[in-house]
Amino acid sequence: MRRHVTKPLKLAFIGYGEVGKLFARQFREKGVAGMTAYDLLFDDPSRGAEKRAEAQQANVSAGASAADAARDADVVFSCVTADQAEPVARLARSYLRPGQFFVDVNSAAPETKRRAAAEVMAAGAHYIEAAVMAPVAPKGIATAILAGGPEAGRAAALLNPLGMDVAPVSSEYGRASATKLSRSIMIKGIEALIVDAARSARAWGVADDVFASLERTFPGTDFAALADNMAERVRTHGLRRAAEMREAADMLDDLGVNSSLARAVADAQERGAAVNADKAKSTR
Repeated sequence: MRRHVTKPLKLAFIGYGEVGKLFARQFREKGVAGMTAYDLLFDDPSRGAEKRAEAQQANVSAGASAADAARDADVVFSCVTADQAEPVARLARSYLRPGQFFVDVNSAAPETKRRAAAEVMAAGAHYIEAAVMAPVAPKGIATAILAGGPEAGRAAALLNPLGMDVAPVSSEYGRASATKLSRSIMIKGIEALIVDAARSARAWGVADDVFASLERTFPGTDFAALADNMAERVRTHGLRRAAEMREAADMLDDLGVNSSLARAVADAQERGAAVNADKAKSTR
């Protein structure tokens, strides 16, 4: 009797930034050998050689283009920014082959994901709407992800044995992203509020009183530590969070809900990132 041999899974990453690099490193630790990546910075005249070398040192082949990186992959991860999720999917229509899985982990609005799905499916590939439900840095590939689409269950069956935590929630597109972005409105909004409240309180020298008052209202929360933690998260990830909040605002617009508060939160996140950039410049 012939023994069935499972073919090693090949992965590709379109976008090789924080998420792509972390996922690739952890997949390699799980024994995945065939990985490729493409990032726009690979073509940057001043930084391209460094970025390609960075990928090669991680045993990830640097593709000459997105099409080159995805050519032999079984699963293609789109790990760009929220505003580039749809353009990347539109381009992928020209190079994906039938049967490939295209896992879109970008925090985009439900309607954006639906349009991206239509592009990918036109190539005969399987579009997986993937909503990452927590910051990636602590757990990496084990971060909880909600998945949507007709083939979400098959994608989970492929990826969860490698250490991922993909939970199929719907055969239709939109639900996973709506869950993610509705949560983001709350979390990113709280971040923006706490950062401004702490800045004001510390400027007036009343931070201890303010934090003590908040802790009486919300027992069990160390607001001084939370304020510092959230300020750092905004400084480090504010640009990405701002793009995500603008996708949340687009979702609200699509629902006929006033999106001005969500857009104000996006602006606040962007300002927080600018503070970090200014500090980086001052240390050069």
